[in-house]
Amino acid sequence: MKISEFQKLIEDIYFGRDSERGIMGTFAWFVEEVGELSHELRSGEDRGKLGDEFADVLAWLSTLASLAGVDLEEAAEKYSQGCPKCHKTPCMCHEG
Repeated sequence: MKISEFQKLIEDIYFGRDSERGIMGTFAWFVEEVGELSHELRSGEDRGKLGDEFADVLAWLSTLASLAGVDLEEAAEKYSQGCPKCHKTPCMCHEG
């Protein structure tokens, strides 16, 4: 599935509810999902649950982008030529 297809699917499923909640309320749910992902990454016990948490974070990120009027597929183009700073793959920037 392409990023744009996923974003449209999430809009079809949740956009009405998420727009009623508003962008800041939806952002709070996103942060909670990131916390759940963090917990699963630290525990490392259940790979299936870890995949579910990644999917949840992606869905909440997608709905936030929709609420903000951002096309995620277009936004991802930032990385289409490699690192946005040095334009290399892998990145050759010096970490500081």
